Formats: sequence, structure tokens, C-alpha cells
Amino acid sequence: MKLHYLSTLLLIFTFTFGFAQKDVKIEGTVIEEDTSIPLEYATVVVKTKADNKIISGGITDSKGKFKLEVPAGTYIVSVEYISYKTKNFPEQTISENINLGTISLALDVSTLNEVMVVAERTTVEIKLDKKVYNIGKDLTTAGGTVSDALNNVPSVTVDVEGAISLRGNENVRILINGKPSAMAGFGDSNVLSQLPAEAIERVEVITSPSARYDAEGTAGILNIILRQKETLGFNGSVSLTAGNPDNLGVSAALNYRKEKYNLFSNFGWRYFEAPRNTYIDVDYFDTTAENGEIIEPTYRRIIENQNVDRIRRNYNTNLGMEYFLNESSSITGSVFFNFGTDADVSLNNSERFNFNIIEEETLRREKETEKSNSYQIALNYAKQFGDDSDHKLTVDFQFENDKEDAYTYLNEDYLFTTNEDPEAFQIEQEFTNEKQKEFLFQADYVLPLGEDSRFEAGYRGSFENNITDYLLKQEDENTGVLLVNEDVSNIFDYDENVNAVYTQYGTKLGKFSFLLGLRLEHTQLKGTIDSQLTEAELNDIYDFPIDTDFDKNYLGLFPTVNLIYNLNTSETGNEESITLGFNRRINRPRGRYLNPFPSRNSRTNVWQGNPNLDPAFSSTFDLGYLKRWDKFTLTTSIYYQHETDSFERIQESTGQSTTDGIEIIRTIPINLSTNKRTGAELGVMYSPEKWLRLNSSFNFFQFETEGEFNDEDYGAKNTSWFANFSSKVTLPLAIDWQTSAFYRGARQDAQTDAEGIFSIDLAFSKEILNKKATLALNVRDLLNSRKYKATTTTDTYSRYNEFQWRQRQVNVSFTYRFNQQLNKREKSNNRSGGDDMDFEG
Repeated sequence: MKLHYLSTLLLIFTFTFGFAQKDVKIEGTVIEEDTSIPLEYATVVVKTKADNKIISGGITDSKGKFKLEVPAGTYIVSVEYISYKTKNFPEQTISENINLGTISLALDVSTLNEVMVVAERTTVEIKLDKKVYNIGKDLTTAGGTVSDALNNVPSVTVDVEGAISLRGNENVRILINGKPSAMAGFGDSNVLSQLPAEAIERVEVITSPSARYDAEGTAGILNIILRQKETLGFNGSVSLTAGNPDNLGVSAALNYRKEKYNLFSNFGWRYFEAPRNTYIDVDYFDTTAENGEIIEPTYRRIIENQNVDRIRRNYNTNLGMEYFLNESSSITGSVFFNFGTDADVSLNNSERFNFNIIEEETLRREKETEKSNSYQIALNYAKQFGDDSDHKLTVDFQFENDKEDAYTYLNEDYLFTTNEDPEAFQIEQEFTNEKQKEFLFQADYVLPLGEDSRFEAGYRGSFENNITDYLLKQEDENTGVLLVNEDVSNIFDYDENVNAVYTQYGTKLGKFSFLLGLRLEHTQLKGTIDSQLTEAELNDIYDFPIDTDFDKNYLGLFPTVNLIYNLNTSETGNEESITLGFNRRINRPRGRYLNPFPSRNSRTNVWQGNPNLDPAFSSTFDLGYLKRWDKFTLTTSIYYQHETDSFERIQESTGQSTTDGIEIIRTIPINLSTNKRTGAELGVMYSPEKWLRLNSSFNFFQFETEGEFNDEDYGAKNTSWFANFSSKVTLPLAIDWQTSAFYRGARQDAQTDAEGIFSIDLAFSKEILNKKATLALNVRDLLNSRKYKATTTTDTYSRYNEFQWRQRQVNVSFTYRFNQQLNKREKSNNRSGGDDMDFEG
């Protein structure tokens, strides 16, 4: 796409929503000359005759219609569309409403080979309830995944384990096209690490969600909008990827569009290795018994080195069809399917010391296989009332089914020991079967009230069931037979049911716009634990009360207020605005956080859920500022969040030991009383020349927690920050070079001090085959420095942990596009669930 088109579009957004003194109307209809097909998203620009300044502008709707309002005067009106010849109406003296009639645009054959399907830009749009980042052409993620692409979005971080955070807070809700989806891994981010990055069109960072959205996610919402082409005829793209460590992938996006229907599809297959390394160094302290006796640990120091070879095979496909019932209504159906097989081989070398003398060394082997398959069926009905495209009703139904089967074989042998009669280790086998089903019903109604106001109301119900069946077999040392461990084996059946209704009202008064909403949600968290152990036995073993049959209900009101004030004037031509948002949200504990039966990372370290967890509630204030010049964009914000019953993961001794006397440590989530978070962020985008683009963001935050568990105080206060930087340079021979750097500052909580993390990515790309194809080379984590390093200190031990989820990776990718030069009526997916009063700043 040529740069002047982008500049024009940027200014159009500015003046469409920023001009306050409107007296007369200019309207018309834009069609394609050869076919008479209405051209949606054609741009209409109005400039002053005297000084050639843009005074207003707009874009056509699905019927090719546009309507603008300007003060009376003499203007030049131009109509533009990508790869079509611009049509101008010079010296239009407008003193009353005028209809320019039907405007036919002819193809500009000379520009067809220059049209780029994927925009080079990465831009930000500030709206009442979100920031919209059009991803553009991010070279560093070519051949990568959605998780890789998210790491380059301001305010967003993806840690070494793949966990996604927004402004340093991991409780972020992930949506695909405005809805929870199997593509997002049913609430976690596993599948996002398998979907190709090229599938993303834009990411909506919603730090102050309106009442239309589910109240889940105290940090806010990341809404990932996938690409959907609407070019007439058959078109698409195919991508091939190869890399080291082994990374082979094929993906395709195919689309077939006719006047009555649109068929769209995405396919992807990937095979890759992801070696993982962990180093743990634990120093154990003497402890004092209740009678005053000093108790010495069996070993004073244990060092563990774990190397994991991970092989991933994944296939996913998304098939859909949109059928236009008539000019005002359509129905869309889609099916998503994902199938994956994983194979992990882990070798854990453990050395045990007393007074710096090694006394024992063992090697633990774990072989794990996992098969997963999930599918999602979605239906959407959209109805437009009358000629107003904003007056509409949408109804959605969605069903998701997910299944995972995992098998793990564990064995440990002595390599060296000073013990004359060491106790043999048991061979263990773990069988885990997880099933999850979720139904979603949603209806949204939008009623415009005049030119600049609208009312919305809707209902949303989600009903989720998750069953985890865990079986542990251990070797009988006398017979060698593997027997079921009844104390640990269990079935955890968990339901989360949420019913919600909402209403909201938004309007625009000159330079001021606001959106007020209220959402009422009823949450039911229900679970049963099927085990051979009674509640009393469970309480005694795990040292906290456990309800094996719980049914908790919560009713909450969630108000939202979003305000925006446009500071710019029509004389400046620049965009400047201030936004203010307030919202109340909820963080519901998921199944893994509630299941009290421990999942064992090793013999000495376990994860254990807490069925006593209650939802956390937060209230957040957000004040933002945007200033946009011709080549420079500045965004800033400050925010404050107060969360009650916030979740905190703590580490403590279980009071139990392994057969060779090593203390077993558990990590468990608890409700702390409060969590106060204050922060500020700054983002800049600067394009001084056509060949140079710079993008950077900085986020600083402080959080303070208060609370205790098992008579232990876990209150803490911490300050941290993270920053992103990206530069893109066009070299001779039209080679693009992109550099992306990320740094996350050190952080602390009540028990753990984590060091800072720095990483840098490089990428190069070249358009070939008459710009129908792209060849790209990228290096992820060039310095191989993306490692988590932290020290955890308790009353009984000090543990240093170094963890690398994925090593440096080099990828080469090739993408070929066909029949995509003519982007007639290409548009963003308006079913993103976030079209709430989209007044630009």
C-alpha cells in the first residue's frame, strides 16, 4: 500500500470524528465502473480551496454510501480507493446539502503490481474502550506464532513459559474475534503458541473494557482479530517455514467470495523441537522443633540440572462460510479443529551435598506423551435494520470440546551414593485424561439515537464443564508390580456457569464523547472430588480444609465509564485527545487452581490447587493521552488498580519428605486480602523517512500486596518495569531489516527476587516474484538470553532457579500470495465484539 494512502486514511479518521462545527451535508455512492459493485471502505476527502488543507473525510459503508458534514464554503472533494483511479470534484462551493450521486471508479492498471496485501504499517488507534494495534508486517514473527507476535504489542509481555501479561498482570482475558475460543486454548495460551502469526490482522488492547465484554480478567482483555479476506473470486496465500532447532511448518489462508456468500479457511501444520533447560540450587536450613530441638536437614544442598527434549506436532484448520440472506442480514458458520501430539524426554541430574561434600547423585528419567484434540462450532446471525448500518442485532452460538490424554513414565537411578543400603526408587506411571466442554450463547442489540448517540443491550451465557481424571501407579518394591496409589488418584469434576446481562449508552457532544455501561453477572463455581480419601483424611494430609463437594455462587455488578475529549482543532491538522476510564472486573479461579491433588514437577517440588479460592474483584482507573503529528505518534497513560482477594502463588513445605528424606515443597495459590497496582506507560511511533520506522513502549508499575496464609505473612511491595523497541529499515535492493528488543526489569514479591530479562530479535525480508511472494529470515532471541532467574527464600530453604523455555531459534519463511492484488471491499471483521462507540481520539 502506498504511503500517501495511509497518510490520507489517518487524516480522514482525525477529521471524521474531530470536527465539531458541521453545517451542511455531502453525500453520495461509490461503485466500481466495470461491475457497478458498491465499493466499501473507499475514502472521501474534503480539502479547503484556499490552502489545500484536509477539513473532513470519511469512508463508504457496505453499500458504497458516504455522508459528511462540513461548514459552508468552497472545497475540493476527492474519492480514492486502492488500485483505482482517484476521482476529483474541484471547486465545489457548498452552501446547502449536496448529493454527488453515483461515483464510478475505474481500475488503475499501472498500480496493480504495487499493491501490497499485508500493510507495511503498524499503527495505533485510540478508541473509547481500547487501543487498536494494526500489526502490519512484523518481520521478526515471520514463521513464528501468535504468541511471538503478541510480544511485540505495547503493554503486552509473553514470559519464558508462554504466559501472557498485560501491564505486568497475568490475569488477562484472551479473546479471538471478540469471543472465548478453542483457538486460544480454552482459557490458556497453549494453542496461541501453535497458530501462525500471519493469521493476525490486529490486536485490540482493552484496558478499560466496556459493559459489552465479559467481566473476566482484572488486567483487561486482548482481543485478537484474525484476517478474513473479502476479495471477489478465489484468492489466498501459502507460507512455508523451516528453522533450527527443528521447525517445519506449512500454513495457508484461502478465500472464495461471491456476491451471495464468502468462503474462508485457514490451515496449518507444524513440527518443531523446543529444548528446555532448568537449573535449581537449593540450600536447606536448620529448623527448630516446638520443644526447642534443632533439626538438621537430610541434605544441606541439592543441585538439579534438567534437560528436556520436546517434540511438537500440530495441525489446525478453520473453515467458515458467510451467507448473505439479503441486503440486511447474514449468517456465518465456522468450524475450528486442532490436533496435536507431544513427546517429551526429560533427564534430571540431582546432586546432594552435606558441608560441600557430595553424598549422592541420581538421574531421573521422564518420558511423556500427550495427545490433544479440540474443535469449535460457531454460528453468527447479523441483522441490520433499515439503511442505518449501526442499527443491528447479532446472535451467537458457540460450542467447544477439548480432550487431552497424557501418559508419563518416571524412573530414577543412583549414579553415586555414600549410603551402604540405599532405598530403591519406585517406577511410576501417570495417566491423565482431561475433557472440557463449553456452550456459549450471546445476543447484542444496538439502537442508534440520532446522529451521535446509541444504546446497547445484550445477554451472554457461558456454561463450562471440565473433568480431570488422574491415575498414579507405583512399583511395589517387593513384587515389582505397578499398583494404583489410591491416596493420590482422583477425578475432579468442575463446572463454571456464568449468566450476564448488560446495557450501555454512548454519545458524542462536539469534542466530548462518553460511554456508560452496567453489567450484571451471576457466577456459579461448582466442583466434586472423587477420591478414596475422606475430607478429614485430605485435610490431615494436605494441612488445610478441603471441601470435596463445593457449590459457590457470586452475584456482581460491573459498571464501566469511558470518556474521551478531543483537544485538536481543524486548523492544526493534528490529532490530540484525553481519555479516562473506570471499570470493575472479576478474576475467577480456573480448574487447575482449584484441584487440591498435587501434580508433581519432580519428587521434591509439586503444584497443588486450592478449592477454597474465591474470585478476586478489581476496580481500575485509567487516564490516557494521545498526540499524533504527521510522522510522530505519542501515547501515554497512568493507571491505578485495587484488587481484593487477589491470587498469589506461594511456596511452602508440605511437612512431608521423600523416601530418602528430602523435604517436599509445594506451590499453592491463595487469596490475599488486597493488591494495589499503580503504573504509567509511554508509547512512541516515529517514521522520519519512508525507509525508517521506529516504535517503542515503556511501562512502569508498582504493586503492593497484603495477606497471610497458615499464619505466614506474605505482604510485599515491589516496583518493576518493561520496555519494547523496534526499528525497521529499508536497505538497498529493497531489503527490509527489522530489529526488536525487549527488557523486563527485576521484580520481587514476598518470597521471590527475580532478575531482569533481556532479549533481541533480528529479521530480514525481500519481496520477490513481482511482489507476489516474500522471503524472510529471522533470529529469535539472538543472544540466547531469554532466561528466567530467581531466588526464593523461606524459613526452611533458599532456592535459586534458572529456567529457559525455548533456546535461540533461526527461521526461514517463504510466503506466496495469489489473486490478492485487487482488494475490493476488503474490511476488518466487524464481529469483533468491540464496536462500542468507536469514536477516534
